[in-house]
Amino acid sequence: MAKAIPRVGSRKNGRISSRKSARRIPKGVIHVQASFHNTIVTVTDVRGRVVSWYSAGTCGFRGTRRGTPFAAQTAAANAIRTVVDQGMQRAEVMIKGPGLGRDAALRAIRRSGIVLTFVRDVTPMPHNGCRPPKKRQKITVSTRTLEWKCVELRTDSKRLYYGRFILSPLMKGQADTIGIAMRRALLGEIEGTCITRVKSEKFAHEYSTIAGIQESVHEILMNLKEIVFRSNLYGTCDASICVRGPGYVTAQDIVLPPYVEIVDNTQHIARLMEPINLCIRLEIERNRGYLIKTPQNFQDGSYPIDAVFMPIRNANYSIHSYGNGNEKQEILFLEIWTNGSLTPKEALHQASRNLIDLFIPFLHMEEQNSHLENNQHTVPLAPFFFHDKLDKLRKNKKKIALKSIFIDQSELPPRIYNCLKRSNIYTLLDLLNNSQEDLMKIEHFHIEDVKEILGILEKQLVIFLPKK
Repeated sequence: MAKAIPRVGSRKNGRISSRKSARRIPKGVIHVQASFHNTIVTVTDVRGRVVSWYSAGTCGFRGTRRGTPFAAQTAAANAIRTVVDQGMQRAEVMIKGPGLGRDAALRAIRRSGIVLTFVRDVTPMPHNGCRPPKKRQKITVSTRTLEWKCVELRTDSKRLYYGRFILSPLMKGQADTIGIAMRRALLGEIEGTCITRVKSEKFAHEYSTIAGIQESVHEILMNLKEIVFRSNLYGTCDASICVRGPGYVTAQDIVLPPYVEIVDNTQHIARLMEPINLCIRLEIERNRGYLIKTPQNFQDGSYPIDAVFMPIRNANYSIHSYGNGNEKQEILFLEIWTNGSLTPKEALHQASRNLIDLFIPFLHMEEQNSHLENNQHTVPLAPFFFHDKLDKLRKNKKKIALKSIFIDQSELPPRIYNCLKRSNIYTLLDLLNNSQEDLMKIEHFHIEDVKEILGILEKQLVIFLPKK
């Protein structure tokens, strides 16, 4: 007996109904292809199966309107509406093409409420086609040439300058060495100018008050301490304030010598409430570091001030490393804040000079057997040292720091400058400590070069040397 063939719609084959149930897609991928004439939005699941898609053309836009941002926004909204109903909560977005609808489609996707894990631009980059690339000429560039550059330089106020510099390329460990040394030199080796002593007949003692003046003596001293000066001062000098009230006393009322300048003339000192005279004598000093007042400093009714000579408010450095293995190199970033008495560039230059001065003594090494074998132009000269002229220069009280004058600041010919530099002669003091015979022992140095150096000394420093 033949078996009965079950019907497709019967319950015996396990199928309840022919109606398909909607798929639940919690996560998917949204592809946006934006061209100049159309925008296509396709939504797939994580396996790449298409769930929904719309384009500007299928949304009813025709002609040039298909490439507009509004058309792209409509197509994206219609495509997302279908998958939101299927439970999509998270999606990744792939944008391709240079069309105008890129941003509009992305905004519509964000407004739909779907959480975007990331957005990636997969637009292909143009290339040179299938033609073989041209052979490029190899240029050998030395990567060991140190270069510095000012990245940022700004003026926040009259008393706050900022500068950011970089130095590269450096070998591993060199950036730390230079950064620590430069920061210490910036904070501790640069000189500044400020008020160190105040004297007035109206000051009974430091914590007293004066009739007719709003501020106490202590407040006046603190206001004077905040004044920033710019100067070429050597040692100390005197200044004064003589004002009659009523009115405000500011830094502009200070009578200064011509080689001292105030950075911010609006600095407040005191307020005179009544028609009285206020006369203050000031002592201004140029130094470095700190000067803390002690009981021994109170003399002649004057009041010393804790002076902070440092013109650098702050200095930081950071290091960026790049490269792999033995070829690892570093870039040094240096940040400098000044109080306005000098720019960050000037501070960096002065700190570098001070470091050079500190290391110059280590460059003086005694050389034995330094007689030139092949020099046939040696001329016997009477031993003549420059110490006498140096003493004469000091007796004339010329305020010239010989150890701070480098030979590159003189008008020396390049050949003479290079010869002196190879012999570890960097400053004018180094040059004056050598005799004529010592200079003649330098390689490629002749008697004409010695005469030219003597002529430059006579011209620039007014040192007249005896001619024998």
